[in-house]
Amino acid sequence: MLILANFFMAIAIVLDYALNIYMWIIIASAVLSWVNPDPYNPIVRFLRKTTEPVFYQIRKHLPVTFGGLDMSPIVVFLVIVFLQNFVVKSLIGMARSM
Repeated sequence: MLILANFFMAIAIVLDYALNIYMWIIIASAVLSWVNPDPYNPIVRFLRKTTEPVFYQIRKHLPVTFGGLDMSPIVVFLVIVFLQNFVVKSLIGMARSM
């Protein structure tokens, strides 16, 4: 049981780090959308490649544009916070209870 508990704890920690990193990528992408960055910059291209597929799925299923303002980064941000508070904490609790 100790190995399984450590496995769940490791999954929870890695998932938490991955969600935190993606949250910062979303913040950087949202800040860059306020200015007109060079579309050929490798950093801008990386941010667009990692965020646009998720934003597209949100835009496709929810009407998240209000007055020309795109709210899809906020929706993704809220989903990440939910996953951190539900899935990660549930995995940690399950690992501690074993």
